[in-house]
Amino acid sequence: MGGWAVTHVRRLTLVHLWFGFAAFAVAAVLGVWQMWARSPLPAPFLTAEAYFTSVTAHGTTMAYVLPTFVIMGFGYYVAETALARPLPGPRWAWLGFALGAVGTVMASVTVFAGRATVLYTFYPPLTGSLFYYLGVVLVVVGSWIWCVLMILAMMGWKRANPGEPVPLAMFATVANAVLWLWTTVGVAAELLFQVIPSALGWNVGIDVGLSRTLFSWTLHAIVYFWLIPSYIAFYTMAPQAAGGRLYSDTMGRLTFILFLIYSLPVGIHHLLMDPEQSNAFKFLQVSFTALVVAPTLLTVFTISASMEIAGRLRGGRGLFGWIRALPWERPMVLATGLAFFMLWFGGEGGLINMSYGMNAMIHNTSWVTAHFHLIFGGTAVIMYFAIAYTIWPTLTGRTPVSLRAQRAQIWLWFVGMMVMTLPWHYLGLQGQWRRVATFNYADPIIAAWGPWVVVSLVGGVILLASALLFVWNLLEFHRARAIAVAGLRPLYALAVHPPARVPAALNGFALWNVLVLVLMVAAYGYPIAQFFILKAPEAIVHRVDGSR
Repeated sequence: MGGWAVTHVRRLTLVHLWFGFAAFAVAAVLGVWQMWARSPLPAPFLTAEAYFTSVTAHGTTMAYVLPTFVIMGFGYYVAETALARPLPGPRWAWLGFALGAVGTVMASVTVFAGRATVLYTFYPPLTGSLFYYLGVVLVVVGSWIWCVLMILAMMGWKRANPGEPVPLAMFATVANAVLWLWTTVGVAAELLFQVIPSALGWNVGIDVGLSRTLFSWTLHAIVYFWLIPSYIAFYTMAPQAAGGRLYSDTMGRLTFILFLIYSLPVGIHHLLMDPEQSNAFKFLQVSFTALVVAPTLLTVFTISASMEIAGRLRGGRGLFGWIRALPWERPMVLATGLAFFMLWFGGEGGLINMSYGMNAMIHNTSWVTAHFHLIFGGTAVIMYFAIAYTIWPTLTGRTPVSLRAQRAQIWLWFVGMMVMTLPWHYLGLQGQWRRVATFNYADPIIAAWGPWVVVSLVGGVILLASALLFVWNLLEFHRARAIAVAGLRPLYALAVHPPARVPAALNGFALWNVLVLVLMVAAYGYPIAQFFILKAPEAIVHRVDGSR
């Protein structure tokens, strides 16, 4: 691998990750202010318009900008290190970054100008400025370039290594690229055919039911796009950091395939309270949603077994002695343990969200906010931190200044996330609604919520401290002592039994794309087609101005 290619991928990875993490730091400040605004404590600059502007900026950054740029940057790193080949089309990669960066600036300026206070979901009749939607589209188009490059990189490696198993880290990265291409179909159709024409004034009205159905196509699968880098770290980096081996390469491949086929045809479970879809299709997609538990359970078993191998190699004895023997002082190992804990809490909450009857109790309450913050902000983001700490020495050629500071930052993030979200779960059960700027705590019915909201605010402040410490820790790398780095050093665990060959179905995605197509037609064919087939007089079409 030539020095030019190595320099390119280092720069690509660093620029993408720094862009995502810089945006993340700004969004963290906005998030704390929003919790302050909802608390009984007087908050500065508080107006309803400022609150919803902040929510839109925070949500757009955390849901689209941070994960997209981190995933792209990490993907370029994996493509070079796992395949030991130059990245195909580096100029295209830079074009993808440029499109995403320009789109982020366009969307952000539009939001802060007060022209797109539509939150971070695309739910008409709320519509924003055309420039906000075009900005988001540019971010997505930039990510599509990344998807194509990841697929091409794997195809090129397979041509050069016929019959050999694609390295697991790259296999998983391409699984995520394929998942993302499928995931964006729904929101792309909604934006292209409904939201953007309305923003331009071309449509006199929007079929809200169709818009919400199209957005549901994307709404749940995007979570797994966020999560898969964390699972790549679970399978390929955590066992290595712990000093052991991966228990099963095959289980890893199955996990990423199952995420691809199970996470897409399930979005209508977000519409359980909507009247447009029948109970039959809601039940179908709730059933599909339950299957997403399977790859998570596979992962918990496989990574626990991998960690047990590492712990026993380090002298752990007895039934649970291997846990104590693990090198918890290493950020990747610590983050993996804490991520599993938050995944457990967040996943349990998700079972309530997907249950047809129980969902009615917590629909549009703070419970939902707690769930997705634990899954994304907890499990996914804490592993983004660990990934950055792991690869930064090879990207910068410098040694970390202090592992203690890294561990402190990870612990602060875990504590802050738990302190923030546990009260949200409780308040959701009490009926506290989300997406509301302020509460009248003088009302005796909701007065008891106040102390719990303050506790959540304390958790948010801890999270902000962690976010700022994270950025500081990364900056410290660039000022630290230089070390010799021979290329981009791979950091991936070997399997206990490295496979010499794997079935074709576990080494590519042709079969699984066909299966996804079948499942999506079954899950979304009629739910979408009905809006064009049926012209029932009770169908609700909202005008762009919100009337109907």
